[in-house]
Amino acid sequence: MSGGTADFFYREARRLKYVARSAFKLLEIQKKHRIIRPGASVLDLGCAPGAFLQVACQNLGPPEKGGVVVGVDIKKVKVPADHCDHRVRTIASDVMQMSHAALASFSASGKGYSVLISDMCPSVSGVGSKDAALSAELGMCALHLALGQSEVDDSIPETGGILLPGGSIVIKLLEGEDSQGFLKLCKGRFQQLHWLRPKATRSTSREIYFIGKSRVTKYSPNQEK
Repeated sequence: MSGGTADFFYREARRLKYVARSAFKLLEIQKKHRIIRPGASVLDLGCAPGAFLQVACQNLGPPEKGGVVVGVDIKKVKVPADHCDHRVRTIASDVMQMSHAALASFSASGKGYSVLISDMCPSVSGVGSKDAALSAELGMCALHLALGQSEVDDSIPETGGILLPGGSIVIKLLEGEDSQGFLKLCKGRFQQLHWLRPKATRSTSREIYFIGKSRVTKYSPNQEK
């Protein structure tokens, strides 16, 4: 809310039974990039309060299509009653302390995910450069988790990580010098790279989403954006 008045997305979230207005951010990403397909395995990092879980489950298709949505947050998150079914589960844990194997084991195949979403955000200090750097650090952790690299460089095999070949990532960042490095790091590792500032983002926010679509099976630094 802004100035004590519920804005359009807040009202729409209540009307459509989403737990937060942030649902419209992932809805827009999905509409433009279709990262979640029927039967997908989705990992949602920083899943509180659960709006992304709702949107992800909606895009899995009917239950007979299969798929799974796994939400991880440092605090306990209850699976929303609306828009979610038995394919959604949450884990209360610090993702930084979980092993790749442990996280992968919760996926539909037990081997990894077709979509990794990071909506993690640091406790903001109000100092723009500091907050952007902390946000980029969290984003980098999500990227390392996806690609299986302790350092994102050419010497690590591209078959590691918990993001399956052809899979996609969505990482929330705060705009700054540190966020711009994600394009360089991910070039050649995904078929397409995009930035998106969803319409549901508050005007005072510096949030922006980095999207990497279709992870390639072999690293190619000359891959087109």
